[in-house]
Amino acid sequence: MPIPTPDIEVLRQRFVAAGQEQVLAFFDELSPLEQSGLIAQLNALDVNRVNRIFKKATSGSAATNQDTASIEPLPEDCFESALNCSPSKIQDWEDLGLKMIAEGKVAVILMAGGQGSRLGSALPKGCYDIGLPSKKSLFQLQAERLTRLQQLAQERCYDNNKKVVIPWYVMTSGPTRQATVEHFKSHNYFGLEENNIFFFNQGTLPCMTMDGKIMLEKKGQVAVAPDGNGGIYAALRNEGVLDDLAARGVEYIHSYCVDNCLVHVADPVFIGYCISKNADCGVKTVPKSAPEEPVGVVCLRNKKFGVVEYSEINDEIAHRTGPNGKLAFGAANIANHFYTRDFLNSVESFEQNLEYHIARKKIKHVDLTLGETVAPTKPNGLKLELFVFDVFPFTKRMAVFEVDRKEEFSPLKNAPGTGVDCPETSRRDIIAQQIRFVENAGGKVDLCGESPETVMFEISPLLSYSGEGLEMFQGKTITAPAIFQTMEDVANYAH
Repeated sequence: MPIPTPDIEVLRQRFVAAGQEQVLAFFDELSPLEQSGLIAQLNALDVNRVNRIFKKATSGSAATNQDTASIEPLPEDCFESALNCSPSKIQDWEDLGLKMIAEGKVAVILMAGGQGSRLGSALPKGCYDIGLPSKKSLFQLQAERLTRLQQLAQERCYDNNKKVVIPWYVMTSGPTRQATVEHFKSHNYFGLEENNIFFFNQGTLPCMTMDGKIMLEKKGQVAVAPDGNGGIYAALRNEGVLDDLAARGVEYIHSYCVDNCLVHVADPVFIGYCISKNADCGVKTVPKSAPEEPVGVVCLRNKKFGVVEYSEINDEIAHRTGPNGKLAFGAANIANHFYTRDFLNSVESFEQNLEYHIARKKIKHVDLTLGETVAPTKPNGLKLELFVFDVFPFTKRMAVFEVDRKEEFSPLKNAPGTGVDCPETSRRDIIAQQIRFVENAGGKVDLCGESPETVMFEISPLLSYSGEGLEMFQGKTITAPAIFQTMEDVANYAH
C-alpha cells in the first residue's frame, strides 16, 4: 500500500471539508503514476467553486420557465437592420470597421470546440469539407476571408507601409485540440502567419451526480465535460488570451461559431456599427423565418438583455407583432458577437453571478460501491455549462444588428442527407451567394440546368470577401462549370 504523502493528506482534508471525499475512494489502489495524475487533477480543481456552481444551478432550475410577463421586445435605440439601412450608413460603418482593422485594433475569437459527431465525422467540425469543388474546410474558408479582409484594410486605409494583421484566437476543446492544430499545420496555416494564430482550450467542469457529488470516470480520474461555449470567458483569462490582446493593442473583438459557412469573419460593418453605438457588447441576429422556428431570440428579460429559448416562449408571444407588422420577438440568435476588450476583462467581476445550465446525461462512471465502471441506460448525472450569451444581462451598452440570413447564416449541424443545416445546405447556400456576387457585379451565371446543390461553381474568398473585386465580370456570362481560385482565373475568364 502506498505511503500517504503530506500533499495527499492536505488534499484529502480539502475535499472532505467540501463533502467530496469520494473522489479519493480508490486512491490507495492506484499505481504511483495514477496517483500523481489524480493529485494533479484535483489540485487544479476549485472544489468550493464547483459546489457553488452546482448549488446555484440547481436552486435556479425550478425557475427555468420564467414568467413570460418579464419578457419584452428589444428597445429601438439599440437595434438596426442591414435589411433596410441606407447604403450610406452601411458604408460609414464599413469604413470605420476597416479603419480599426488597419490600425490593429480588431481581433477574432473562433469558438471551435465541436467534435462533429452529429455529422458522422471523426474530425473537429472546423475540418469538415462541405462539398465545395475546392474541398476547402470551414477553417480554410474562414482563414481566406481573414486574408482578403486584411488586404482590403491595407488597400483602403491610411498607412500602406504598415502590415495589417487580424489576430485569430481559436478555442478548441480537449478532444479537438490536437486535430485542429494539425489541420492548420498541414495546410501551412492557410497562408496566415503562425504567430498571429493562437490556440486555447475551452474549460471543463466535473460531472455531478443528481445530488451534487463529483463523479469518477476511472478510479484515478474525475469525470469532466466542457463547460459550455460560455466557458469562453474564463478560458480567455486563464489561457492568456486577454493578456495577448492587451499586448497587441486590440480593443475590439468579433466572436463566432465555426459551423457557419457564411460568416463574415471580423465583419467591418458589424464592428463599425457597434463602435458607432459605443457598445461594450453586440450581437448579430437574423429575422425568424416563422413564429414557430425553434431558435432563441434576443430580447429583454427583467429589463436586461438576454436570449430567451424557444421553449420558454408561449404561442401568443411567438406570434406577437409590433407596430411595423413584424414579429416583436423575431431577432433570432446566431451566436455572433462583438465585444470591447474592456468588457471581456470585466466578466471576472460578475462571473459568480452567471447562471449555469443543467444538462441531464448518461454518464459513464465508477460505481463507488462496486468499484466497477458502469455505463447507464438512462440519465444518471449532470453536466453544468454556461452559454456564451449569459453575459448579456451585465452589458451596459448593447448593440443588436440584424442581417440577411441568406447572406450571413447557414449553420452546419446535421449529418449528410438530412436536408436541414447539413453539408448539402451549406454548399448550396455558399454557392448561391457567390452567384449573387457575380450578378451584383453586373454579370450572369449560366448553371446549364443544374442547381447550387450540384453545380461546379466556386469563387475563392481570397478573391472577394463580400462581393467586391469582381468588376471584370460586368457584362459577362459565366458558364458552369467554373472555379475561380486566383485573380488569374478571373482575368482569363473575363477576357
